[in-house]
Amino acid sequence: MTLETTATRTPRKDGAGLTATPFWARRGVRIGGGLLVPLLLLAAWHFVTTTGLIPTYRLPTPGSVVQAGVQLAADGDLWLHIAISTQRVIVGFLIGSVLGLAVAAVVGLSRAGEVLLGPTIIALRAVPSLAWVPLLILWMQIGEDSKVTLIAIGAFFPVFTTVAAGLHRVDPHLVEAGRSFGLRGGSLLRTVQLPAVVPSMVAGLRLGLAQAWLFLVAAELIAASMGLGFLLIDSQYNGRVDRIILAIVLLALLGTVTNALLSLFERAVLKRWL
Repeated sequence: MTLETTATRTPRKDGAGLTATPFWARRGVRIGGGLLVPLLLLAAWHFVTTTGLIPTYRLPTPGSVVQAGVQLAADGDLWLHIAISTQRVIVGFLIGSVLGLAVAAVVGLSRAGEVLLGPTIIALRAVPSLAWVPLLILWMQIGEDSKVTLIAIGAFFPVFTTVAAGLHRVDPHLVEAGRSFGLRGGSLLRTVQLPAVVPSMVAGLRLGLAQAWLFLVAAELIAASMGLGFLLIDSQYNGRVDRIILAIVLLALLGTVTNALLSLFERAVLKRWL
């Protein structure tokens, strides 16, 4: 950790010896600063659409998008789209994360696992998400399993990559010190290696969650009849730009909410292991 980073994270003391929180670390500043850019974008969006700088058939007004959301909510479809997409992401993310952690442990802790599995996983990581769609349809038909599997694939690779890299970077002197105290296998992993790789694990989970939302739209291309991805495609066919914007905004909001929930898990884990 650099001196600058330490200084920004360490609370300062004023002349009376009281701890002073840095300006950008204050809760009110963080919340207000995070809302500033979205509010400016919303104001600019309202301005360019209401003044005619951009025609509304290309970019509807914010009010039109809100009205489209109210209409879908009144019909009951909006909440169903949100619930189905969220369920798919959560299930796929959990499956992909567990598999990613397990395979990363094999590759990161075993030289044989690295040699045998590493090149194959690196090659599969380069396959675009849409390339899996026809294969999953042939293997699993067009049911829920194929959609969840595609999302799990999206979550797997970020978790695997970051955790495996973190295990490779564990200080070998720490490992040898643990072994000198008689630690082997699971006890060595739990006592020495796991605490050292926790930051990488948390970073991988956050990247995996973001990737799961990205793969959701591709997953719901597999003959879905509900979900935000389906809402995007259906609105495109019907020329409903307001609903397309609505679906994009909802995906952004849901991604932010799930990331915030994962940050609570991150705090608990870091407090436990660090």
